[in-house]
Amino acid sequence: MNQQSIPEILENEKSSPVKRWQLALAGSIILLAGVGIGKLNGKFEPNDTSVQAQTQIRPLSVETTKIQLAKNYQTEQSYTGEVVAMRTSEIGFERGGKLVEILVDEGDRVTKGDILAELDTANLQAQRQSLVAQKAQAEARLVELKNGARIEVIAAAKARVRDVEKQLKLEQIKRDRRKYLYEQGAISKEQFDEVAFNSQALSERLNNAQSNLEELLNGTRYEQKAGQQAAVDQLSAQITDLDITIAKSTLKAPFNGTIGLRSVDEGTVVEVGRSIVRLVEDNQPEVKIGVPIDVARKLISQSQQQLEIGGKSYSARVKSILPEVDPATRTRTVILQLPSTAQVSPKEIARFKISQTQEIEGYWLPITALVKGDRGLWSCYAVVDKKDDTNDSKSYQVERRLIEVLETNGKQVLVRGTIQAGDTIITEGTQRLVPGQLVISQSI
Repeated sequence: MNQQSIPEILENEKSSPVKRWQLALAGSIILLAGVGIGKLNGKFEPNDTSVQAQTQIRPLSVETTKIQLAKNYQTEQSYTGEVVAMRTSEIGFERGGKLVEILVDEGDRVTKGDILAELDTANLQAQRQSLVAQKAQAEARLVELKNGARIEVIAAAKARVRDVEKQLKLEQIKRDRRKYLYEQGAISKEQFDEVAFNSQALSERLNNAQSNLEELLNGTRYEQKAGQQAAVDQLSAQITDLDITIAKSTLKAPFNGTIGLRSVDEGTVVEVGRSIVRLVEDNQPEVKIGVPIDVARKLISQSQQQLEIGGKSYSARVKSILPEVDPATRTRTVILQLPSTAQVSPKEIARFKISQTQEIEGYWLPITALVKGDRGLWSCYAVVDKKDDTNDSKSYQVERRLIEVLETNGKQVLVRGTIQAGDTIITEGTQRLVPGQLVISQSI
């Protein structure tokens, strides 16, 4: 729609150099004609008929057009929105620590998985080495339990059993001898008891040695192996948890984009969740534009629409139309996706132009055909047949027609009023005319 008001356009049209030249020329001709008539009047006394003939004004030549009824017209509406990134993330660490390195700066483009920053992990690495050593020790013990005792150990256990058996047999012989001597009164009871107690101690040692040998021969119990396996698994879980913590000390890009902001520098001790950098995705930017509800209903999802951003035209796809109505603007938000090749930045202004058909009947006229009336009303001049009996068939009479301006489009206006299809309307030079004046139209 033309942003210039109708009076301004008319004023520009009237003040053009060509129009001013035409007006000056017409004024000069009229002035010279008046001077000539005055001089002639000084020389002789003409009759009334000759004076009337000489002073009769010649009809003006005007540009005209025959109007046709238009049942509808196309309007182009423009709506404004802005470019938005599909994703914008304030990226920070999941653990606190000392920031030792930042590998990116503002404006750098990164791809998914690129390292952005790192925390100090010296203490975590030391803890990991300790856990790895403990796990190795526990695994060795588990292997030993699963494999059972070595042949050499079993042989040594058997040898201990045989040795104790021999010692016990010797003590039993001594006990029998001491018992006989005690019964004969050759030794005291204390001497006899000493040998008896030694024999009993050796018997217990033999039972213990035999039990150890039996355990070695039967192998390790299931409960012992299960307990040692649990100890190994626990150490493995601790190492895995520590590896995750170490991995979280390295900040990586979650998606492709551009670094929009760097918040801290190396050496800073950061807490959990503090933003280190802002990452803005620029793979396929989107545009959000609010449009009237009736316009939103006419848009088709996935259809292609034209946008203007930064003086360039882009073809964008209607990605979605949000169902909620903005209570402030009474509009619905349309999300359009730009191609990945679009060279745009977030927050840029985007303009969405759409053509609409208005079902209104009227007549299109050049804006120069408008004549300003009283109280802000508008009119135009039509040419009609003369009402007198003059035989001059080439001249016509000017007649005022009241009209209402419905729409402006550049240098044209859509009007309706006391005009109808087929009327001949004057399109140029209306400032020189008055109703009832005679004119000549070259287009009739």
